[in-house]
Amino acid sequence: MYKVFIDGSAGTTGLRIRERLSERDDIKLIALPEELRKDLNARKDALNGADVVFLCLPDAAAKEAVSVIENPAVKVIDTSTAHRTAEGWAYGFPEICGYESIKNSNRIANPGCHASGFIALIAPLVRAGILSADSRLSCFSLTGYTGGGKNMIAEYEGDKSELYRAPRAYGLNQSHKHLPEMRAVCGLDFSPVFCPIVADFPCGMEVIVPLFRDGLKTSAEELKKLYKSAFDGQIVKYAADDESGFLSAGAYAGKDGMGISVYGNEERILLVSRFDNLGKGASGAAIENMNILIGEEPTKGLVL
Repeated sequence: MYKVFIDGSAGTTGLRIRERLSERDDIKLIALPEELRKDLNARKDALNGADVVFLCLPDAAAKEAVSVIENPAVKVIDTSTAHRTAEGWAYGFPEICGYESIKNSNRIANPGCHASGFIALIAPLVRAGILSADSRLSCFSLTGYTGGGKNMIAEYEGDKSELYRAPRAYGLNQSHKHLPEMRAVCGLDFSPVFCPIVADFPCGMEVIVPLFRDGLKTSAEELKKLYKSAFDGQIVKYAADDESGFLSAGAYAGKDGMGISVYGNEERILLVSRFDNLGKGASGAAIENMNILIGEEPTKGLVL
């Protein structure tokens, strides 16, 4: 039985991880009393006494937690932004970066939610030579409000302004925290023009990258074939399902998988990924990475 400590278990990502793992008989969760939840000495003991640690913390707190881990056997999965492009950390998207890269590391940086959708769409094309590394791309991403953490959840679920009832764009200064990993993992020379949008629904995410056909070295039909061969269909799969000409960002809410699809025509193409911002966009991805680290099937304990 593996001992697991979730540092930051009161946040949305930590709560979903705890919910999934509480149903497993191969996992023993290390829990701290409420009064010791933020006590560094108590956390240090828990961090060093676990087989696997999930860090569900702000960046600075995640770095502090890593600094007090002295036990070299402890495997760390950090869901913050702190280590996603850091040397010595494996990027935790096995379908893109390889299962062995995760299995052979004990420091895993869990991907960002928006970044996951973009990387799943673009990295396979760059690697196949279909899309040039110097392409100048744009991306917009529609997300549920749970991705914004406790404060945003309270805003949306409380007595909110009428402005919250319509979708709201943010990250307007083009310095969103997910951009460095989006560029680095895809091997792009330039970050995309990125427009994230939060809307009045709890969970779900829809990432769309529009492309002109003349910027690609293949057709829309060939793109579909490439995605089908790039992903094994267990967690990430090609799934060209729609709702009578509409695509709901909530189609994968409550699940841990991701669906990839291609739409448009031979002049203009839409690449689309849909998943749950707390599933493959956060907690589900973290559990998948844990499964790989401990030698279990990647899908164990996930809702697909």
